Amino acid sequence: MPSIHPHPRSSALTIAIVGALFAGQALASGFQIRETSTKNVGRAFAGTAVARNDGSVVANNPAAMVNIKSNLVQADLSVIDLNAKFQGIGTTTTGAQLGGGNGGDPGDPTVVPAMSAVFPMQGALEGLTLGASITAPFGLKTEYEPGWIGRYNATVSDLKTIDLTLSGAVQITPTFSAGVGLIFQRAEVELGKALPFGMITASLPATLRVAEDGLFTIKGQDNSVGFVAGLQWRPNDRFALGYSHRSEIKHDFAGSATFGGAGSDKLRAMSPGLNALLPFLPAAQRPQVAVLANGFRDTGGHARLVTPAVDTLSAEFGVTDQFKLYAEAQRTGWSSLRDVTVTFDNPYQPTSREAFNWEDTMMYALGADYALSDTLTVRGGVAYDETPTRVHDRTPRLPDNSRRIASLGMTWSATPNLSVDAAYSRVEVRDTQISLPPDVAQSRYNGLYGKFTGNANVFAVGARYTF
Repeated sequence: MPSIHPHPRSSALTIAIVGALFAGQALASGFQIRETSTKNVGRAFAGTAVARNDGSVVANNPAAMVNIKSNLVQADLSVIDLNAKFQGIGTTTTGAQLGGGNGGDPGDPTVVPAMSAVFPMQGALEGLTLGASITAPFGLKTEYEPGWIGRYNATVSDLKTIDLTLSGAVQITPTFSAGVGLIFQRAEVELGKALPFGMITASLPATLRVAEDGLFTIKGQDNSVGFVAGLQWRPNDRFALGYSHRSEIKHDFAGSATFGGAGSDKLRAMSPGLNALLPFLPAAQRPQVAVLANGFRDTGGHARLVTPAVDTLSAEFGVTDQFKLYAEAQRTGWSSLRDVTVTFDNPYQPTSREAFNWEDTMMYALGADYALSDTLTVRGGVAYDETPTRVHDRTPRLPDNSRRIASLGMTWSATPNLSVDAAYSRVEVRDTQISLPPDVAQSRYNGLYGKFTGNANVFAVGARYTF
């Protein structure tokens, strides 16, 4: 029979943070979000570091703000609709099959807003451009149906980040510019999961067992600071090359874990009796019962999470005055997410380390703009985005795999000062195999075997006003 391992099981905040990372995101691999501009969505994110007349460069490459010659205010709204389905089975530590459904579709349509403003300076400050933007560069939200066969792995996961970026760019020479921005980031995370007390307490005497499941909700939040810096070389109106580096941002989360459900309620009611029994139990069982008696209580916790560095190289090629090609290669430093270590206010919940071993990834994109007239431009693009997960480390919290993206978009110049954008992306995710056996040492009391299939649709609209 399995023994109790309070170290990882009690690490509620670890589960919250790592679980959120592993829940998957609709468009970019891992939990990265690239929808900072409707134009970018329409080109499958090609050319983000050399974009013209696009306020998203405030966050993507401040050096490219010099491409904007008038004051600009821009707003964009993307809706990401993730469709995913699990097919497979769940098992207990003894190999018996778990009852429950397949979880349904965990991805509801999610709205991702972005706003930006750019101001080229005049007079004595000519050559300097200032900008500000609000974006959501990382995030996810998934929710499975109650009672699904993976309920002990995940029920709900929600990660949000909001960036305020303040940037400046300088036209150093007629062809070369440089820029830098300061990022103020707010991050919040929440996770729900079922606790299989029946399996956890199976090795204990019958009078100490709890058959009912427990539930918990965990929340954490933090504010932190990072930077983005970039360069642009535009030797003529037909060619441009841009590079940007976004720094890692380290978050020291302060969070809380709330335990509920019939199993948690029963443990709390049994707590005085369990503590009274401790001196009479075999020495090997005392730590386990002490955790059951005192460990599943609402408590605070602290952990560090690092959002990855991102390096982007973009190029623009003007084939004709009407037709432009764009290319992009982007590296995301997911290897910074080696593990999460959590400490707790409750002394019965010891420090916990959970490893997940993500790898750095590359995204490659090609896109094009074609001006049909002075007022209408159409665009399109394709991209390939690698997954940071590996088969032997993959868990059901990240039904993630490499993906292909195809996009279409358009811009309508309604007046000389006002333009409106629209775009659509289709994301096809490779089938994701799950083969996760029970591992009591990691407090994984159930196995999950099968595959996730999924795709996503992204709809974006935006408007831009210059003055």
